[in-house]
Amino acid sequence: MEESFLVTNRENGWRLDKYVVEKVPDWISRTYVQKAIKQGQIIVNGDLKKPSYKLKNGEVVTIEVPDKPPSIEVLPEDIPLNIIYEDKDIIIVNKPPNMIVHPVFNKVTGTLVNALLYHCKDLQGIGGELRPGIVHRLDKDTSGAIVIAKNDLAHQSLSKQFKDRKTKKTYIALVKGHLNKKTGEINQPLGRHPNIRIKMAVVPGGKESITQYKIIKEFKSGSLAWINLKTGRTHQIRVHFKYIGHPLFGDEIYGTSDIDLGINRQMLHALKLGLFHPRTNEWMEFVASIPDDFKKAIITLSK
Repeated sequence: MEESFLVTNRENGWRLDKYVVEKVPDWISRTYVQKAIKQGQIIVNGDLKKPSYKLKNGEVVTIEVPDKPPSIEVLPEDIPLNIIYEDKDIIIVNKPPNMIVHPVFNKVTGTLVNALLYHCKDLQGIGGELRPGIVHRLDKDTSGAIVIAKNDLAHQSLSKQFKDRKTKKTYIALVKGHLNKKTGEINQPLGRHPNIRIKMAVVPGGKESITQYKIIKEFKSGSLAWINLKTGRTHQIRVHFKYIGHPLFGDEIYGTSDIDLGINRQMLHALKLGLFHPRTNEWMEFVASIPDDFKKAIITLSK
């Protein structure tokens, strides 16, 4: 695509790379945009600029980027998996933090899917080339239980269960401060942030989003929350707790960094996952052990 955009008064002073990210398709990352700017695929009033260039009202930004992501090959990788349960239809994995679930155009190695393709030799093609077997997701830095379908029967059944809200998803999170209500429900609609594309936000007319919680332990500066999700929106827990004034520890997108506490990611763990087995229709629940960094954070906050 090649398209030109007029910088508005609202966008005056924006960085060029930030501005372009708002205009291009979702699959294009800020890193990709910065590279495209340096290669001259993105110009301002016909001139080359740096990614950090501050735009001015009335300038014209011309963008030349592909309409669709390049085709990529996803290869099996011998990456260890923490398997909670497995049979011929499903596999439940305790996903570690710092691992994305499936490849994207600029990240095709080191994902959960790469590891699954090595472990499950016949997984390729179940539900799509980039997301074989994937029926739900966890954020890169969220750890815990995730189910993967090993065949079409399982994929169709599990996809429907998630869509119809038949599954049960329980998380634990370390949130900042002390909540006035120790048990409650956050029912606020979520949608894309109006100004920052990578973020979600509470927005009028957004999708229904319901988070139920119970505070099970309090520390001097924070709380441990037991959370049940009634819906499964992107970043739901993180945005809802930010909205009520209690962002998660370590969440640099919706809160602040807590590296000084030895916390290097958002403190969110998918502890339990309940579902109906796609073949037997038996109700099953799986528990993902709490990772060491989460345990260490609890110890730190308890001091």
